[in-house]
Amino acid sequence: MIDSTGRKASAYDKYIDYRRFSIAAGLFVLILLLPVPGSMLDVAVEYQIGQTAVQEYYALELFGKPVSDTEQWELLTVQALERCMMQGSAHKANVVKRTAKDLRDMGIRFDEANHRKYEAHIAGMDEDRVRALLTGGRELRHDRLGYADLAGEQKKKVDDAARRIRVVIAMVAFVVACFVTEAIPLPGVAFCIGLILVFSGIVSRRDVASLYWSDACWFIMGSLMFAAAFVKTGVDKRICLILFRSLAKPSARWITAIMIIVIAPAASFISDHALAAIFLPIGLILYHNSLTGKNREDPELAKMMMITIAMACNIGGFGAPSGGARNVIIMTYLEDMFGISIGYGQWILFGMPFVLIMIPILWLAVNLRFKPKVRNLAPALASLKQDISHMGKWSGKQILAIAIFLIMLAGWITEANILAQLLGVRLGIGVIAVLGAVAYLLTGVVNWRDYHEKVDWGVVWLYAGAIIFGHVLDESGGAYWIARSIVQGLAQIGLQSGAVLVFTASAVTAFITNLMADGPAAAAVGPVTLNMAAVAGPGSLLVPFTGLATACASSFAYLLVIGTPPNAIVYSSGYLAAKDFFRVGVICLIAAFAVLLLISAFYWPLIASSNLAGA
Repeated sequence: MIDSTGRKASAYDKYIDYRRFSIAAGLFVLILLLPVPGSMLDVAVEYQIGQTAVQEYYALELFGKPVSDTEQWELLTVQALERCMMQGSAHKANVVKRTAKDLRDMGIRFDEANHRKYEAHIAGMDEDRVRALLTGGRELRHDRLGYADLAGEQKKKVDDAARRIRVVIAMVAFVVACFVTEAIPLPGVAFCIGLILVFSGIVSRRDVASLYWSDACWFIMGSLMFAAAFVKTGVDKRICLILFRSLAKPSARWITAIMIIVIAPAASFISDHALAAIFLPIGLILYHNSLTGKNREDPELAKMMMITIAMACNIGGFGAPSGGARNVIIMTYLEDMFGISIGYGQWILFGMPFVLIMIPILWLAVNLRFKPKVRNLAPALASLKQDISHMGKWSGKQILAIAIFLIMLAGWITEANILAQLLGVRLGIGVIAVLGAVAYLLTGVVNWRDYHEKVDWGVVWLYAGAIIFGHVLDESGGAYWIARSIVQGLAQIGLQSGAVLVFTASAVTAFITNLMADGPAAAAVGPVTLNMAAVAGPGSLLVPFTGLATACASSFAYLLVIGTPPNAIVYSSGYLAAKDFFRVGVICLIAAFAVLLLISAFYWPLIASSNLAGA
């Protein structure tokens, strides 16, 4: 649709729909008026008193005195044990392998002399003693601590924490309602999140701004910037032609098939953010070049291209450990909590079949749900060839655009290990993305006007809001409360064993991962479902299968724009409404659950070796 200025209208051109907005606001107010449930108080106790209580327990057990009287190395020992316990450690070896850097990354501060004393003390402790301490601390935090046992000041802290969880849950209802109904432009929802958090006192006015600009938000911004550089230089056209020129019949069906076949497996090894940013301009080129005088616009074709890119990125995340932080988190939980080690190659054997099976399912879903008027894209490729022939040979700016991108890609792959060791500091993928965007400016590939006009700044703010939303949902205990409440509720009616537990873990994770980043979603759900699996099937394959299912389901962010960066990146095209994700997302979600349950029931048991049995 074209507005009066000749510009393509998008969701940003809509005004508030007060009827729909009243539904979202009503849900928010209703939840705030409800009494705080006991389960919410229990989570608040864990989050407010748990750390102090466990550290006090360790100090008394190890040194016979309260934490306040411990020496520096003793305090380090107490803090290290408590942090390792929270990360799921169950054995002395898990504690010993934490390096000084690991401890500092956990937020513990110490000098080398005290660290040496700590290492010597831990090394001299009996394995059974360490295990008893870790188990006792976990039981104290999760089971023995109760609201009734607290003193007056502690109760005030817990009451305030429970109130904050309730506000966060109300905010979840408000945000989901706004996204589903599109009551207001979605970047506006991002600002509403910040306002709710500041007015409720959950986040201070000083902290809210810094929380918006996380590393992931920088990555989204940098990705859209390098996509703008590709469009400006025409690199997107050259890549597009390389991918599709050999097609005998370049129909929309075949092009979406190639996109999925290329993107989905690649997303298991390369950042899905980068893949979405690379293919976004390619999808747009194909769409624009397919339009003729007869068909001046074809919204269904544009949506088909954009959704294909996002969903292909999403289904590929489970294929390898490098497919996302969620996989590494679950691997760490399994090893630290149960001594179950899954290697990189083993993970691929478990995970890649899911990706391969989902490829044809996604292709069928996309072609079933979208019915473009333009189906033959041969004219689009012919037009591309003509455009590229006019360009001539690769220009200097095109070569620079590719070279800078390849350097960025290498940085993203190596920043956590090789690059961090070389520089002595970890940059993060966001800083590298912005570094690449600045490099395009410094080399003259683009100017600021290109970024100003071609980067969808609304999407940058939209994902910034998603980041702070997920952060608060995680830090407040809201995500943990949702996961625990659902799982325990199902357990009360007997749905906590075998395949049912695998499905429960998957369903809870899938729900939460559509609201927040996949890593925190897996981190919130993993300890709950894994411990239930350990109780339901000790020493069996139920524990590792539940962990694998949790990791897999954390990539099921098929429904909401905020669910994953690829969703936000393709939304920046301006051709999608929030409801368009549901058109394919619901089918993919149902199919993904079915595929996951089938491979966990029939395929995983065939390849599972004895070392995957729960300890």
